[in-house]
Amino acid sequence: MKLQPRQQLLELWEATARTSYQERSWVWGGRDGSNSISDAEQLLCLMYPAAELPGFRLDTPDETSDDVLDTLATLGDSVEIPRLLLRLFSHYLRTYTGADGKAIFSGGSYFQPSAPDGEITPDQREIDVVDSYSMSITLMLSILGFLKVFRQSVRREGIRREIRELETLAGNRLSAAMVGMLRSFSVNAFEPGSPQGQALLRTANQTGAPTRRVLDDFQKQLQGVRAGLRDLTIGSGVVDLDNPNLLFECGWSWGVVKDAPTVDTEREVGPQPKGIAADTPYLYFTVNALVGLVDLWSERTRVLGLLDDSQQQLAAALQLRWDLTQGYWRTVATYGRGRWPLEDIPWRTTDGKESDYYSLGVTAMVVQYLSRNRAGDVDLNRVAGVLEELAMRARITRRAIPGDPPVALHAPGVRVNLSGTEELGPPMIWVVSDFSITLLKRTIWVANVAQSSRTRERLHNLADLIWQHILSRQFNSGLHKGLWDQPANAFPDVVIRQEQPSWYFTERVVEFLVSLAQASGESPLRSAQLFDIASDMLSEAEHLLNREQVLRPVLPGQNIRSSVSGVQAGLQRARAIMGERPASAIALITNALLELERQATARENASEAM
Repeated sequence: MKLQPRQQLLELWEATARTSYQERSWVWGGRDGSNSISDAEQLLCLMYPAAELPGFRLDTPDETSDDVLDTLATLGDSVEIPRLLLRLFSHYLRTYTGADGKAIFSGGSYFQPSAPDGEITPDQREIDVVDSYSMSITLMLSILGFLKVFRQSVRREGIRREIRELETLAGNRLSAAMVGMLRSFSVNAFEPGSPQGQALLRTANQTGAPTRRVLDDFQKQLQGVRAGLRDLTIGSGVVDLDNPNLLFECGWSWGVVKDAPTVDTEREVGPQPKGIAADTPYLYFTVNALVGLVDLWSERTRVLGLLDDSQQQLAAALQLRWDLTQGYWRTVATYGRGRWPLEDIPWRTTDGKESDYYSLGVTAMVVQYLSRNRAGDVDLNRVAGVLEELAMRARITRRAIPGDPPVALHAPGVRVNLSGTEELGPPMIWVVSDFSITLLKRTIWVANVAQSSRTRERLHNLADLIWQHILSRQFNSGLHKGLWDQPANAFPDVVIRQEQPSWYFTERVVEFLVSLAQASGESPLRSAQLFDIASDMLSEAEHLLNREQVLRPVLPGQNIRSSVSGVQAGLQRARAIMGERPASAIALITNALLELERQATARENASEAM
């Protein structure tokens, strides 16, 4: 691939610092102003790489890399940067904690009225939203990990006391976000003959089979998910699924669902708000919830012990919902023996709406499943075909022409109606404009688990094309150079040029680059064919080495072991790495064979001269 994640992350950090820290003061808010999500996204542009990549650590001043310090020179040196981060953490945590102790997860300026002339009420702007829960989980875990490590480098009691206070605030907010997630989970059950049931069966039935046969088989494949949903005990999503004839769907609504019960927890989370969100899953919010929740059971979270006992219980309840949701959507998306419903683009939801963005959302859940289960290349190639088609349909790998409808996927974006908000004022919408970077993230996920070099190359080529499109949408001059998003650079119909960066889009670019950097540190793809070749070559080389040691005459003052030690060491190294890097082993074996051949030729020439 043409991407260089470390260099690009450093450039992005430099742009983030330049934009955010002006005249020794942190400037909150971007294109959409300051709110609990945008401010978290802005912080995560710094904190996510620092938490996930050892080479970007900021929590150990003595070990901070020189290139990182050069990049963040605007923020200070290795001692000043962590102290600045403490102030930023404190500002965020205290700004989004109410006087009553309730953590604030409102959408704020990200909410928009459904009608062009509508005006959102102050109460509506304060409504909690799943995106804020998800982003807060990731940010709080990053903060808690930073504080736990940085505390070991601090001697001043005043700073240590501040760290303890921040740990309490971050831990409480993390618990509140987990509780909000539990109360936003939704299971929507309906009759097969209802409009929702008919829409779901049409999506599943890609072969034109009799509806009754599809219904029976579909219900059978969902028996495990159905049984798991019946075992839910805390939070929302508890419905009666004992009737085996009912169809259902599960996932996350856009916020706390109407009549959601409160959740008991030992941590201080403040008053739990009354839910007003429609008790039905939303694809966009479901995918975002699944992505954010993974951080709760990551290796870093376990190793650093970032969750206390009460949070472990909440995490277990969320992981059950995570597994069930992923199992449900993977079953629906890949149902049948012919064409997958996922391959029937665009995806149709049970309320009759269609969009390429919904196809991308369902693809994310399928990719997560395939990544966890190391799926074969037959399935991965089918997903790769979907990703390629989505890239073309969205005018990412194909040139857009004036009046092209797909451009609306990027600017202004996909409108998501937030059903239930009309209780407090005019209907509201959520606008989603991260299609291209989300597509790139899914492409890299699939490439990372592909076993075939041909499949991986196909996906890397696609990723390079998508990345070139995303690069074209950077700010290319001024204070915000190097940040995103300027869609007018890529599409002729977009005439409005943005003056401020979008932390929403930029943070997702950071997530992508971090995942790419992590994948670069893993072992390369192993070819079974190369492994067999390496094994045969090693067997021959070791045999020739043994023969050389037996036949080679010992000249005065010469040690046989020293003359062949280089060959022997090379073959030992080849045997050690052959399982993970057969191509590298072949290179070592080839060098050893060449040296053995030179020695054999020299011996034969010496014999002929005698």
